[in-house]
Amino acid sequence: MGRGLLVWLHRWVGLLMTVFLILVGLTGSLLAFKTDLERLICPQIYATPKPGVPRLDLATLAERVEPRVPHGQLVTVDLMEPDQALLVFEPRTDPVTRKPYELGFVQMFVDPWTGKELGRRRPGDSSQGRMNIMPFVYDLHVSLLLGAAGVRTLGIVALLWTIDSFVGFYLTLPASSGSFWRRWKPAWLIKWKASAFRLNFDLHRAGGLWVWAALFVFAWSSVMLNWRSLYDPLTHAALDYQPWYEHYTPSTPSSNDPPRLGFRDAVATGNRLMAEQARKFGFTVGPVVMMYWMSGDYFYFAKSSRDIRDKESFTMLMFNANTGAFRYLDLPTGQHSGNTVSSWLYALHMADVFGLPYRVFVCVLGLLITMLSVTGVYIWWKKRRARLHHRARLRPDRSHPASIGSTGG
Repeated sequence: MGRGLLVWLHRWVGLLMTVFLILVGLTGSLLAFKTDLERLICPQIYATPKPGVPRLDLATLAERVEPRVPHGQLVTVDLMEPDQALLVFEPRTDPVTRKPYELGFVQMFVDPWTGKELGRRRPGDSSQGRMNIMPFVYDLHVSLLLGAAGVRTLGIVALLWTIDSFVGFYLTLPASSGSFWRRWKPAWLIKWKASAFRLNFDLHRAGGLWVWAALFVFAWSSVMLNWRSLYDPLTHAALDYQPWYEHYTPSTPSSNDPPRLGFRDAVATGNRLMAEQARKFGFTVGPVVMMYWMSGDYFYFAKSSRDIRDKESFTMLMFNANTGAFRYLDLPTGQHSGNTVSSWLYALHMADVFGLPYRVFVCVLGLLITMLSVTGVYIWWKKRRARLHHRARLRPDRSHPASIGSTGG
């Protein structure tokens, strides 16, 4: 493929992606500090820390809160945040109308030390004001507020971004091999006192080079998050990859009946099963941090020595919600190489690894992605103006007598 064709491809693919990359870049910068921003925007849904006082366990929280919502089925208890318990409800079916009850909310926020309710939220409900600002930013980032169609669109953009990252990198390389490093060095530099066009060109080229590896990680992890039907076969072909959902068959796919095991019995069952798996696979287990019920199964999440993420544990165990029978164990690392790679991609994309320095880096990277998109458009616009001006100069001026052929004698 000729260099001219690659330049053309880089230009038009970049222009096609511009709006999308600016949106995901800016929203991604905010989401790197999602919890911190939500604490500023909605401090009322976070409890005042009580040093030295143990938090209520997951089962106790479930037992205290569930009776407050008689028309709702508790499906999730989440203790990922140290100063907040998040409980998710689904409406039960009204036996008279055979329709779901209207709860008016989906999420309930609770003080993890006392069980006191802190607030309720229905994600996407603009009438709740600032409580839904960060959910709005998140939905804009992951789906453009378009649901499944937005996810598919971002999956296509992510694939184009991945391919274009290699095209852009190649175009920074010297056209000839002689004195390679000396000729490639200018591509890494920015002439701050140059003309506006040259400054934008240097920012676009050098900026992309300096963070190229990170751009590739975010582009390919975006494919993983938005286009699983493409990511999974490719990962299968290259690595030992066993995502849990490929082998999952719901225990009760057509039933909405509450599970026979209540949350307390389910936590006890999960603790026992996780301890058995830890002995079998040689890892240590920390506290349970989340559990949810879906289609007849409990999904139990606990901290473990196989985790790589700072906050959200993804050591997951699944068991039947009626019988307690073990169904599946999903370890973030050390179980399947493809799963380990995917866990790292997810953690890096979500800025949930390496602490505050990496979150700052991800925030800045989102701004850099925006800068690369804007400078790319500027370069295209200036070159287009130059081409149009050049063509205008070459075109004969029909209004000038000298440009009109002689009709005389």
